[in-house]
Amino acid sequence: MYIIVGLGNPEPEYANTRHNMGFDVINKLAQKHEISLNRTKYNAIYGTGIVAGEKVILIKPQTFMNNSGESVVEFVRFYKEPLANVLIVYDDMDTEISKVRVRAKGGPGSHNGMKSLVYELKSEDFPRIRVGIGRPKDEFDRIDYVIGQIPAEEYVELQKGEDLAVEAIEYWIKNGIDNTMNQFN
Repeated sequence: MYIIVGLGNPEPEYANTRHNMGFDVINKLAQKHEISLNRTKYNAIYGTGIVAGEKVILIKPQTFMNNSGESVVEFVRFYKEPLANVLIVYDDMDTEISKVRVRAKGGPGSHNGMKSLVYELKSEDFPRIRVGIGRPKDEFDRIDYVIGQIPAEEYVELQKGEDLAVEAIEYWIKNGIDNTMNQFN
């Protein structure tokens, strides 16, 4: 079984923002594989189903980004899955728009959602897919950039990254993290 987590913020004003790329990827994956995200547990919305022939749990924590780990750690404890089977999908300013970066493990960088996960899971050893959102023109506008509304023409490009992340998740389930890094990085 695989636990796949998309990071984002639950309030409607954060929908369609760069910071909700993880939620958007989970939504697309769920739709593609006809998985209903209609259950709640551990302060998350989730659903279970089959992707690439394997059972998956798709999770969207509802704790707000900075406390994402509080929700995820409860799922990991309950299902007793090894961290190698827990994939986190989130936005990344250091990755170009429409691109993804796949990693087997690593530090959280400046991403507060990842800081929460590393803290709660007490490990950096879990795979992740970073969905590129690019950087703001003015470095002082980082917060507005990630939670602000997206211009329509840029949204089309961001969706390419979301689609690529869905492909990478499916590939990861079938082929493992090392092959996925080779294929998508």
